[in-house]
Amino acid sequence: MSDVPVPPGPDQAPGFDDLTRDIADVPAVEVITTVAVHLMSAAAVNLGLAEEGARHKDLDEARKLIQALAGLVTASATEISSFHAAPLRDGLKSLQLAFREASVVPDEPGQGPGEKFTGPVYG
Repeated sequence: MSDVPVPPGPDQAPGFDDLTRDIADVPAVEVITTVAVHLMSAAAVNLGLAEEGARHKDLDEARKLIQALAGLVTASATEISSFHAAPLRDGLKSLQLAFREASVVPDEPGQGPGEKFTGPVYG
């Protein structure tokens, strides 16, 4: 008999130990950037920037996602290095500007989503 683990078949879900071992192998910077990209994508959709944008536009949801993204990027920037943080900051700023543009009554500078973490965003 072999000690090589057999991957789960199509009828079996991976076990907790398999999932735990897999996530343990992923570097923190990769987890953080992946979460940030998911937040960016969801915010962009809720800003109406995806195909059929008007159908998915929800500025209240976009505000929450941008706020969460700003907190994550600001809190993790020193941990993930400028190499990884700079593009996340650029994407965040683009979303903040898109939010301002999409708003019927734009927030005052410094009052938009995430701006309590990033400071005022100007176009």
